[in-house]
Amino acid sequence: MFSGMDIGIDLGTANILVYTKNKGIILNEPSVVAMDTRNNTVITFGEDAKNMIGKTPGTISAIRPLKDGVIADFDVTTEMLRLVMKKVGKILGSSVRKPNVMVCTPSGATSVERRAIHDAVKNSGAKEVHLIEEPVAAAIGADLPVSEPIASVIVDIGGGTTEVGIISFGGVVSSNTVKVAGDRMDEDIVQFVRKQYNVLIGERTAENIKKEVGYALVPHKVESMDVRGRDVMTGLPKTISVSSVEVQETLKESLMAILETIRATLESCPPELSGDIVDQGIVITGGGALLKGMQEWLSTEISVPVHLAPQPLESVAIGTGRSLVMMDKIQKIAR
Repeated sequence: MFSGMDIGIDLGTANILVYTKNKGIILNEPSVVAMDTRNNTVITFGEDAKNMIGKTPGTISAIRPLKDGVIADFDVTTEMLRLVMKKVGKILGSSVRKPNVMVCTPSGATSVERRAIHDAVKNSGAKEVHLIEEPVAAAIGADLPVSEPIASVIVDIGGGTTEVGIISFGGVVSSNTVKVAGDRMDEDIVQFVRKQYNVLIGERTAENIKKEVGYALVPHKVESMDVRGRDVMTGLPKTISVSSVEVQETLKESLMAILETIRATLESCPPELSGDIVDQGIVITGGGALLKGMQEWLSTEISVPVHLAPQPLESVAIGTGRSLVMMDKIQKIAR
């Protein structure tokens, strides 16, 4: 069915990943674009653009064209995808002219949002575009037996959204999406530092705090970290020390929202499949799955085993690429 080049794209709020069958993940860049505001042209994207966030002159703005897993700015996303395709072409050589692309969409996306993702990928130079729901892609990428009549539960904690899906026979039996994930946690940290210490910090600093001293709601040995920001009162640079207990308390609300979403999904699961979940447990994937103590905390709260996907950051991209091969199967089931 598919000839030429097949690629899978994980169009994430935080990162954009490209997967090919022969080479695996060939591109992993932040979903950030640097624009020249004078003529609205894209200067660069990815890591280069991310390094510019909060550090650019007035004529350049670094923006994230995807919000909560869907497209917030269509033209910029299309332009970013063009640059992605160009880069993929360079990596793969001349063999890729017009690739067939499988791209993931959040399970809660509306038909308009799905159409926007389809069109943006098509306009960036793809031959055929197929969409796959994110929980299914994440489950395939995490090596779960999605095409079998066994319940596979996947919790994908990404940048913009947390997706929880129960998958059986290649389809989503029950799913929920909540717009609480990595970005919200970073935002919570920015607000906390401002309120508590009267210091302004940027998104990147907040993300570093989360990675270094962020914990899920589990007991742990207290750690602290020095953080630099701008004093709100004096406007001068200031260094403060933030402890892991403070960060844990700050993240509590977001973590509880994620837990509620998992519970709601499990409650709406058909009883026949509930037995499988007790045996198989759930698999967590996405950047948020790497928060310290996440596995242990979830396992305690929902009383089923919790496993971390083999490559949590790349699961969706790998599953998106692999699903091109499974496309025939999936389409037959869908029919």
